[in-house]
Amino acid sequence: MRIIIPFSPGGSTDILGRVLAQRLNEKFKVPVVADNRPGANGTLGALAAVKAPPDGHTLLIVPAGFAANPIMYKNLPYDQTRDLAPVSQLVAGPLTLTVHPSLPAKTARDLIALAKARPGEITFGSSGTGSLNQLAAEWFALSAGIKMIHVPYRGGGTGVIDLMSGQISLYFMNALQSLPYIKSGRLRALGVTTPQRSPFAPDIPAIAESGLPGYDMTTWTALLVTGGTPREVIAKLHAEVTLILNQPETRERLAADGMAVVASTPAQFTEFLARENSKYARIIQTAGIAAQ
Repeated sequence: MRIIIPFSPGGSTDILGRVLAQRLNEKFKVPVVADNRPGANGTLGALAAVKAPPDGHTLLIVPAGFAANPIMYKNLPYDQTRDLAPVSQLVAGPLTLTVHPSLPAKTARDLIALAKARPGEITFGSSGTGSLNQLAAEWFALSAGIKMIHVPYRGGGTGVIDLMSGQISLYFMNALQSLPYIKSGRLRALGVTTPQRSPFAPDIPAIAESGLPGYDMTTWTALLVTGGTPREVIAKLHAEVTLILNQPETRERLAADGMAVVASTPAQFTEFLARENSKYARIIQTAGIAAQ
């Protein structure tokens, strides 16, 4: 068996993929290889999964931004709905709306008022065009009726450095990544992107309770297989993956990364993914985001 990880080693998707590979190896007593296939926001790895035999021996693990690919890339060499079959939304967690301390905003509501008073002056960074960081910021701006300037980076590290130096105004960061900077006072958190406060940062209000009711831009990771894989095979994979995710040591490790177990059924994940695709399409089309 193999788990295709369509990103480079070291990220959160890679870490979870390797945890699953190890646990499935222990369960099925067969080698389970973690196969990194980075490139084109996960589409290269997805293509490898699409071309695999539909027998459940090839799995594909993807982050939330993967749902934007059918909207961002008009010439995908596969149909995401037809050629890939959902197994489960594995985990979910928040991003944090984080600003430089020089910005005179203490809440999301303050930021909205400031952006309206200074149209076109507020800048936000992202890890690249079409990334979840950008979609979260664009959704915030569209929902609030404000205009902010996008500054894309090649990955998140440089953007965070520029945020700390005050070169950009704000960044929607991974929640746990932001906490050390927030605690040290180098950055300020205005809210988390999940509908409710996160247990990992209970003192930070949800954006939905601080200026934008209904705002939700959750980061998540999911598991898929090749389209046409028999339902009974998918059901068995889902059952085993659910057991793995709910092991205390696995839950603790995921909590350390700011993620909570979801372990949705294939049907639940299908419905969830359709909603995410629809939301991302509205953001991308309204904001005029184009792949670069």
